[in-house]
Amino acid sequence: MATPLRPWSSVPRPVCWLLAGTVLLQLGWRLAQQQSPPQARALAAAPPANVARLASLGEPLAMSKGMLLYLQSFEDQPGVSLPWHKLDYARLADWLDTAQTLDPRSQYALMAASEVYAGVADPARARRMLAFIASSFAADPTRRWPAMAQAVLVAKHQLHDLPLALSYARQLRLLATAPQVPPWAREMEAFILEDMDQLDSARLVIGGLIQSGQITDPHELAFLARRLDKLAVKKAKLAQ
Repeated sequence: MATPLRPWSSVPRPVCWLLAGTVLLQLGWRLAQQQSPPQARALAAAPPANVARLASLGEPLAMSKGMLLYLQSFEDQPGVSLPWHKLDYARLADWLDTAQTLDPRSQYALMAASEVYAGVADPARARRMLAFIASSFAADPTRRWPAMAQAVLVAKHQLHDLPLALSYARQLRLLATAPQVPPWAREMEAFILEDMDQLDSARLVIGGLIQSGQITDPHELAFLARRLDKLAVKKAKLAQ
């Protein structure tokens, strides 16, 4: 036998007020959610390379591209645009490193680091990207020299840090020795030394490049010879 429904009049008044208040609070919360500005979510920690490789189901190259596309679209979240200087660059570097580990022959991660994320108007974040580039370059100088050359330019022109630019340019000269690396990449150290008025060091670097046999193009050799002459003239003027 069904229990007969009790009329509302039999419900105690405090309970009625409690129910009404609960409903109003729920409606108010939903309204506030709709009217409050959307909040950007933080970049999650990157998965370790071995975990990402297992998750790729035998397609690490596809997983690498998917991770980089995820990063590329992360700044455009529903209802909000997240500027680069708000990203956690330590986590960002980890994502790029994992993606590069999954596809070490690709230049995509390093191109994003050197030409996009390193351009942020935040010196600390820019330096974090340059450190990632330098570490990656050391693991494969022959293939990754373009990103390192870009790192030299960022350190020099954006950060105005000539010692850092010199350090990166020196690594380029010492490590990127394959024939396919253009001479100008190895000559960057000499130009930065000249900018720092370390003329004797610049002459030593240029002379070493000429004598090493790494540069064989006659036009390039003639260019370096002219640079040596100009450095000698410049030094003589400074000595006066």
